[in-house]
Amino acid sequence: MYVLVLASQKGGSGKTTLSGHLAVEADAAGIGQVALIDTDPQGSLSDWWNSRSASTPHFVRVGLADLGTALERLKDAGLKLAVIDTPPAITASISRVVAHADLVVVPTRPSPHDLRAVTATVRIAEQHRKPLIFVVNGATARARITGEAAVALSQHGTVAPVTIHHRVDFAASMVDGRTVGEVVPKSQSAKEVRELWAYVQDRLFRLEHDPALAPKVSMSHFSLGPLSAYDAVSMSGVQVDTGESPDMVRVAESRAAEAFDGRAALQRPTGPDSLERRSGGDRRQQQGLPPLGLSERRVLTFGRRHADSPLPVR
Repeated sequence: MYVLVLASQKGGSGKTTLSGHLAVEADAAGIGQVALIDTDPQGSLSDWWNSRSASTPHFVRVGLADLGTALERLKDAGLKLAVIDTPPAITASISRVVAHADLVVVPTRPSPHDLRAVTATVRIAEQHRKPLIFVVNGATARARITGEAAVALSQHGTVAPVTIHHRVDFAASMVDGRTVGEVVPKSQSAKEVRELWAYVQDRLFRLEHDPALAPKVSMSHFSLGPLSAYDAVSMSGVQVDTGESPDMVRVAESRAAEAFDGRAALQRPTGPDSLERRSGGDRRQQQGLPPLGLSERRVLTFGRRHADSPLPVR
């Protein structure tokens, strides 16, 4: 059995909503029996599941002291995946849950406050040596800050190439125990959630090499390594205002890559046969061409810059 933990010290990041959606998508994907576990004292996930008419995914509510025992019992019962929702702000509680994780998902809204809060969660994952991915959640379509958030997060870890946008159908679907994919399966929100689960499933498959976790859809359009600053902006589809010189942007890209060098759960594919699996920016670089539109983009990061940074402090 594999354990997927959604963690963030920032309240309102969307952990509970994503926990329910990912568990339902995992169950629908047919990987095996799936369990939802609610460790948040507020019990929002419990309330949602109790209003659900479908009997799957299974639900377990346990105290932190009994979490290890509960996971062992679920494993013995033949379950394939446990998705755990965690409480916000309580560092010790989050740490105890993350200790059981095979993969940690950190939903982050594209705002300066949320971005500053990720550091503590990253430290917890590093302390327990757990692979981590960020999910930009609750984004506004075509907003510049979405790309800037992806750039900032890429300096701390791998950013999922699927952004969950803020839409009424996504939030409202949790009212009656269903997910957006069950209420409006052809909506854009449902498509984003399906793609996010496909990416998470592929991550688990590559970490565990379990054929049962192999995605049934092609993953060739997903970036499987830590995003560079340019990749992050390109992925978001956001046109960022002109302001920094190409040289400064290249410095930002280099520092974003160096900040995560050697710490990624999965690195970019290398070798002569990997060119087609890389991003468009990588292919242009391989061909000796500058990234498309680089001079028309700027890269901003949140928080304090180092004193030796050539980028101006705003």
